[in-house]
Amino acid sequence: MYQALYRTWRPRTFDDVVGQSHITETLKRQVAAGRLSHAYLFTGTRGTGKTSCAKILAKAVNCEHPVDGNPCNQCPACVGIDNGSILDVLELDAASNNGVDQVRALRDEAVYTPAAVRKRVYIVDEVHMLSTAAFNALLKILEEPPAHLMFILATTELHKVPATIKSRCQQFSFKRILPGDIARRLEYVAQQEHIALTPEGAALLARLADGGLRDALSLLDQCASPEGTLGEEEVLSALGLAGNLETARLMEQIAAGETAGALETLERLYAAGKDLGALVGELSALARDLLVRRTAPSGGAALLTGGYDEATLRRLTNALEPRRLMQMVELLQATANDLPRSSNRRTDVELCLIRLCDTTLDSSPAGVLARLARLEERLAGGVPVQAAPADSGEKAPPKTKKTTRRAPARQQEAPPVSTPAPVEQGSSAPSAPAEEDRPPWEEERPPLPEEPLWEDEAPAQQTAPAAPPAPKKSAPVRAPSAGGDSTFWPDLVAELRRVVPMSIYPFLCNSTSVKGWLEGEVLTIWLDGNFMKNMVGTPEVLQSIARTAERMLGHPVRCTVSVGGSPAPAAAPQKKRAAAKRDRLDELVETGKQFDNVIIE
Repeated sequence: MYQALYRTWRPRTFDDVVGQSHITETLKRQVAAGRLSHAYLFTGTRGTGKTSCAKILAKAVNCEHPVDGNPCNQCPACVGIDNGSILDVLELDAASNNGVDQVRALRDEAVYTPAAVRKRVYIVDEVHMLSTAAFNALLKILEEPPAHLMFILATTELHKVPATIKSRCQQFSFKRILPGDIARRLEYVAQQEHIALTPEGAALLARLADGGLRDALSLLDQCASPEGTLGEEEVLSALGLAGNLETARLMEQIAAGETAGALETLERLYAAGKDLGALVGELSALARDLLVRRTAPSGGAALLTGGYDEATLRRLTNALEPRRLMQMVELLQATANDLPRSSNRRTDVELCLIRLCDTTLDSSPAGVLARLARLEERLAGGVPVQAAPADSGEKAPPKTKKTTRRAPARQQEAPPVSTPAPVEQGSSAPSAPAEEDRPPWEEERPPLPEEPLWEDEAPAQQTAPAAPPAPKKSAPVRAPSAGGDSTFWPDLVAELRRVVPMSIYPFLCNSTSVKGWLEGEVLTIWLDGNFMKNMVGTPEVLQSIARTAERMLGHPVRCTVSVGGSPAPAAAPQKKRAAAKRDRLDELVETGKQFDNVIIE
């Protein structure tokens, strides 16, 4: 009859126990020196060797020929304990014998001397399942047992054991077995059982076992086949973990910001019957493993939950930075906590995926820190960071070409000829309207003072004078006011719609909190508080405002920011304003007639 691997390869001596040398060495010394306690308490997670060590200890204290504290497994006592024929060594399950009556019967029976061995040993598994009355009935005999009696208690939940029981026992804590130790043991067992197990497959089984050797042997028994090699893909397929590959693919789409692809993958998994809560849990576990690998690359292998091959983990680790992984874990954990109370689980998971793909939609502190960390990483790598484009559906204005303007040539008093410049054949440039049809405010504007060229800018060769550009329907050039001007600010805000990001533009439109005051070449922006200063008063925004104002006014503008109330506008008489505008208009008309052409590079 076939016997499971974890039963066939159960340790028979202390030396066979894997990963618990701190316990086995102590027990071996106690057995060899004869300094045995009357009660032991073994604690630890499942599959770490608690019951195996209890049976080995029961054999060692009754062995006729012990070897360095280990049982010989050859004497009648060892053989009888192994096959269960010696009734003086009794293993009890506290989960099914947790009443006070069973403990009282055990106490009454324990006073009798053993019949076949030196010590009567009671192994009580899952002792935390005993009731309060049963614990109280066990206290007295556990404190002062007969000389021939020994108790070995085992539990996976130490916090449920009363302190009065703990104080009467020697306590040994079994730790989780490291994946490397489990992998080596699996390779040895596979070699003895003639199973073609690869090192990669053994490492994957060791991670899936989560620190329990019994679980690892059970998984190996499940995946073993008489033919073929047992590798990573075969393990995933045999254990039904092929869905983990879909989870890893979904994580790759999240890392790349592919929102549409992530939603399509979610739809496919949902249609295939995947539980949404389990999917969120798997994503959270994967993000946690990636965070461990990123923060502890050398010693973090023992902390991984398993289920993913090394190549996938390495690829995902390189694609995500630690701050982003922290944001993902926190968001996934919060979503998992809210799913049991959700009225529409699918919508909640979809919103979670959208926020994971696009961190700008995550307004939590973790999302903001993730975006800042990404900017810092790009800046540290020398990658220029640009402001996000305005999402207004309108195209940004085309960049104007730099022009080199010639010095105006003096002409006679004859009026300028209005004949348009010849247009080359095939050119799509529209013909300029006749000068007599133009309003006076759309006549050719006076050129700006000649600007020096940078050293790396060479003027283009001039083959023929180009046609004058058609008048643009942009904001007219405004003359700076001597006493300050507050009416310029609304026009400037309208032009800034296509210049500044849409996240900043609503603040500039708030006339109660942001006001502009133009005085000469200085544009002062008055803000009502430090919050508005932090949003609007950044160097990038101020530079955009200054460039737009220069384009509208025709002269350099310097932007300053002040916090507080703006000054009251000067009450200039209406007649003086109208006269100043007429004088400025006449000056522009007269000056514009002195320039013959403009050369565009």
